Amino acid sequence: MKKLLLMMSVLLLSVTLTACGSNDDTVRLGVIGPLTGQYSMYGLAVENGAKLAAKEINAAGGVLDKDIEIIAYDSKGDSTEGVNAYNRLRDQDEIHALIGGTFSSVTLAVKDLAVQDNVPILTPTATNDTVTLDAPNVFRACYSDSYQGSTAAIFANDDLGVTNAAVMYNRDDAYSQGLAQAFMNEFDDRSLSYTAFEFGAQDDDYSALLTNIKDGGYDAVFLPAYVAEVGAILTQADTLGLDVPFIGGDGWDGIEADYADVADGFYFANHYSKTDETANVQDFVTNYTEEYGESPNALAALAYDAVYAMVEAIGDADSLDADDLIAALSALSYEDAVTGAITFDENGDPIKSITIIQVVDGVHEVFAKVEAEDE
Repeated sequence: MKKLLLMMSVLLLSVTLTACGSNDDTVRLGVIGPLTGQYSMYGLAVENGAKLAAKEINAAGGVLDKDIEIIAYDSKGDSTEGVNAYNRLRDQDEIHALIGGTFSSVTLAVKDLAVQDNVPILTPTATNDTVTLDAPNVFRACYSDSYQGSTAAIFANDDLGVTNAAVMYNRDDAYSQGLAQAFMNEFDDRSLSYTAFEFGAQDDDYSALLTNIKDGGYDAVFLPAYVAEVGAILTQADTLGLDVPFIGGDGWDGIEADYADVADGFYFANHYSKTDETANVQDFVTNYTEEYGESPNALAALAYDAVYAMVEAIGDADSLDADDLIAALSALSYEDAVTGAITFDENGDPIKSITIIQVVDGVHEVFAKVEAEDE
């Protein structure tokens, strides 16, 4: 009996050591995003972009003689689910760094835990201004809500001549609120007029708000929201005959897939354009389309860039130690990013350009590019 117990103990120890050894053969990057539900197009784009980058990096030899492993969990767009996913990635998968979360609300929900745990984070898509504040381990590949919202306001006034805007936003969403507030702040600075129109996350009938906007004589509507909401709102606006330009943020990316007709001629701020003729952009679009059978939205491009940037930092650090990696991210200069070269300011926010896209016959056309120094 003792001999049997000894043999079982040796076998268990062998399995444990083998598992640990195997675990040490990869660089584990966590991804958190809505992989199911009405916002799944965003989470799946982030997962796909991250996995494409990992596949290419591994084919080129990996980093530190290790392969990149992407471990993605579903947040369902919910903050509590996002925290559960983070805890699982930290405790069970023992990730070296986190690419995410996808939404600002989820990223903010895990931020304090990650700061306490000193887990390096490079979120591709969480744009809320406070994501990187007081968090030396948190960086982002996307520009912030305040930059995006204020740029949309400048564009509205300078390029479209808007002086009286309706600002229609989701009061239950940090992303939507952040862009709306930045837009209104810029209009305040310019002594321009606006009226705020709030809706809730559970709303699906926007006709009353849109009727008020139609009757208010506004020059344009700023609508910072995601495609699921934007598509419904634009459809109802079209039915009501609301004939003013709509302007959105990067949450509009992909609007042309199901709502090209009602979005035609409208504008939104974004991180890149699929029609950009730059070689690395077109290579990415081609490779992504071949891999997944669809063209990549901006979130896919940002996730792709985030993984490459994280791997560049790992190579610069020549280490997987969290402190070494955070220091390398702080000093990073990644020139080959699809969404624009990435360096970080003192808060971990990127210094990069912003693109204004117009939807024309279901195609993204670059209307303008604004460099960071023009902010």
